[in-house]
Parts: sequence; C-alpha cells; structure tokens
Amino acid sequence: MVIVTHSGKFHADDAWAVAALKVLFPEAGLVRTRDTAAIEAADFAVDVGGIWDPAAGRFDHHQKGFRGARQSGVPYASAGLVWREYGARCVSALALAHCGHQLADDKAREMAYSIDTDVVQYLDLSDVGAAKSAPGGYGLSAVISGFNPNWLDEQRLGDGADAYRLQQFERAVAVLTDIMVNAVKYRVGALLALEQVRQAEVLEDGKVLFLKNAALPWSQVVRREMPKVLFVISHSIAEQRYLISTVPVSPDNFDARADLPEAWAGLRDAELAAVTGVPDAGFCHNGRFIASAKSYEGIRTMASLALRALE
Repeated sequence: MVIVTHSGKFHADDAWAVAALKVLFPEAGLVRTRDTAAIEAADFAVDVGGIWDPAAGRFDHHQKGFRGARQSGVPYASAGLVWREYGARCVSALALAHCGHQLADDKAREMAYSIDTDVVQYLDLSDVGAAKSAPGGYGLSAVISGFNPNWLDEQRLGDGADAYRLQQFERAVAVLTDIMVNAVKYRVGALLALEQVRQAEVLEDGKVLFLKNAALPWSQVVRREMPKVLFVISHSIAEQRYLISTVPVSPDNFDARADLPEAWAGLRDAELAAVTGVPDAGFCHNGRFIASAKSYEGIRTMASLALRALE
C-alpha cells in the first residue's frame, strides 16, 4: 500500500491527513511527488491529484469547482477530508492501542467530531487562508510549517534538499500523531471517568465532592450535573497530598461558583497553617482556586472553613 502526497513545501493539513492514514495503515509506504503516474498508481492520494473520491482513496481539494465544506460552513482541506472519512476508525484504533478500551461506534464518531471541532478544522482553515484565531505565530499550523527547510537549508543542501524535506515531513507527521493520540486519550479518559465522578462521595450537605484520585477529569460533569457542589476535594496519588479545588462556572476562565477564603491567598506552609489552624496545610494559590494539605483530615477541615467563610 502506498500513500502519495505532494512534494515541495508541506502544510499541517497534508501532514495530519497522512498521520491519520498511517495510524490505520502503518505499513503503507509514503511518497512525496507530483508525478501523475505515481499519483494514479497510489492507494491514497492526499492533497494532490485534483480528485475528491473517498472510495478511491483520493483526497484533494485544489481542483476547480471544489466546494466541500462542513455543515458549519468551514471548508475542507486534506486534513478534514481524510478525517471525515477515517476519523472515527482512527479514534477507535488509538483508543484500543493507547487506552486498552474498545469504543462503541457512536462514541468513536462523537470523539472524531470533537477532535475535528477542536483541531482539524483549524488546520483546514489555515490551509485555505481563512484562519484568524491562531495564537500569534505559534498556532499548530505555523508550528508544523516550521519543519519545512528554509532558504538557508536549501542553499546548504542543494540537491539533497528533497531527502531532508521528506525527513522533516515525517517528523511533522510524528508530532501530529502524538497530538492525535493525546486528543484521543484525553477524551477516552474523560469518558471512563464519568461514572467514577458521578458515584463519588458527597460531603457537607452536598456542597463538597470527594474524589479518591485527583487526576480524574471532573470539572465538566460537576459543572453540568452537580449544581450544588461548591468545592471538590481529592487525593493526589502522585504527590501524596490532598487538594481542594473550586468549581469553575465555565471552561474558559477561572471564575468559580465560590472562591477559597481571601485570607488564604498566596500563603504556604506555616503561614497557611496559622491562618487555617490546619497543621499540615500546604499552600493556597493566589487566585484562590486551589489549596492543599498533607492529610484527608486536614483538607476536610479546610473545606469546612471555606464553606463557613461563605456564610
């Protein structure tokens, strides 16, 4: 099996498309060329060839008259075209390989759609010149573009520039594969954490939730399903300490349903212990959204104090 994409300068959209195909077809060879015969002979032609025909493995968007777009109106480039066809299969394969979890088909499709919304559509927008929201010069498309040889490389390498560019393209594909893996792992982890968060112990008349593992992603389900919870206490297994966290009202900022006491802000160790009366108190962030203690008893006391301060 052979995957063909264009030679010359590459972009994040063609690199992502190749990364997705390589997840599913790891033994496939990769050829970067604009030779018509080689493109026609390939099993997959990505971002080259002038044809969009998923059944034939053709995923180009440069041809005259191409109008492929998402329902939202965001146009497709090669990343989105390949992800549209193979994203759910790719998510399933990565979930099984990296999380040991077999996703139901509907969940795989849901995660693939989420990844398109969060990542892939922006690669397409950048490729077609419509992106306006990348952060400075270091949005993902810009970072991947930086793997291309610059004019100094071209001058230094001469005829060897093509081999170097292929090497750099493969490095870019590897980076995007890691991003893809992390995106899937995060979503599978969030899915598997749901029931644990829902079944966690509720304290202080429902205003405090206790999680036995601080690494569980809890904010979304608490925000949506537990309107009474003001603070979450949890055990950080890795750091062997207990945490108290505020519940954000939105995923976009640190605004919380309730803040930790103002008197705790920025204090550590003995200073925080003196203010709270908790001997093993560790720290309180200056933003008052997280604090710690070494013991469960200590963090329970801090939760009670935080609630009392709101009265």
